[in-house]
Amino acid sequence: MKLNHLFSLLAMLFTGLLAHAQSDSNSTTSKDTIWTYEGNFQFLINQAAFNDEWQGGGTSNYSANVVINYDINYNKGNYTWNTKFLGDYGINQTRDQEFYRKTNDRLEINSTVGRQIGNSKWYASAFLNFRTQFDKGYEFGEDDQGNEIRTLETQFMSPAFTQLGLGALWKQSDDIRVNVSPVTGRVISANDRFTTTAGYVDGDFFGLDEGETIRTEFGASLNAFVKFKLMENITLDNVLGLYSNYLEDPQNVDIDYTLNLVMNVNKYISANFTFQAIYDDNAVRGFQIREVLGVGLNYDF
Repeated sequence: MKLNHLFSLLAMLFTGLLAHAQSDSNSTTSKDTIWTYEGNFQFLINQAAFNDEWQGGGTSNYSANVVINYDINYNKGNYTWNTKFLGDYGINQTRDQEFYRKTNDRLEINSTVGRQIGNSKWYASAFLNFRTQFDKGYEFGEDDQGNEIRTLETQFMSPAFTQLGLGALWKQSDDIRVNVSPVTGRVISANDRFTTTAGYVDGDFFGLDEGETIRTEFGASLNAFVKFKLMENITLDNVLGLYSNYLEDPQNVDIDYTLNLVMNVNKYISANFTFQAIYDDNAVRGFQIREVLGVGLNYDF
């Protein structure tokens, strides 16, 4: 699918979500509210075991996943400040594997500050986005003797993405906002162990040149957040990030979209569905897709 067609689909999706969220919202941001906090912690676990006599097939395994989604919002007078923390980490291991596998690994912080323009829903804004991972990432294989081996591919802060930008924020409420930044700087950083391997070619590791630890870019970005209740005890979060590098292939826009559906059974038990799609041609020329569905312990705070 061509990127311009994809942008049209994403625009249609968010237009629909914005309309739905606004129709469901019975209040807008109150200027008398200073600090508000809202978050969700989930621990999802799955385990299966089979003895040697079991004839139905299957391999003993376990998996666990921790999800943290936390919002801090500030509103006073003409000023607003919204910060979202996203943490997601999961592992899986079966009996015949020597090493565990990661199923999820994400650490992301989004923060936007704005000053209202007149009495409109528009704000002059500045934003920060930081994204990396918690744990090491490996590629798995076998040696000549058939033993399982693993090769280090990524780790904490390798890569790390940091964006800073100035622009305009449109804000209906803390749950419905879109920030456009035509002036955005981005820094991609990594340990030099990933750019000094034998046969390394410039750009192989998230666009970094051989022996370099930092790549700087300058471009434009769009960040949107829409959250609403589908029905009682079912909440849907949508987070969209777009980035275009003015200095190199501006037509190859990076895309990061996350859908998070939380279904609360009661205060302590919930089901969670997460879908994420990433397009970054510095990493791989294609979409990276992940999907997680689980039931486990839940705590709202």
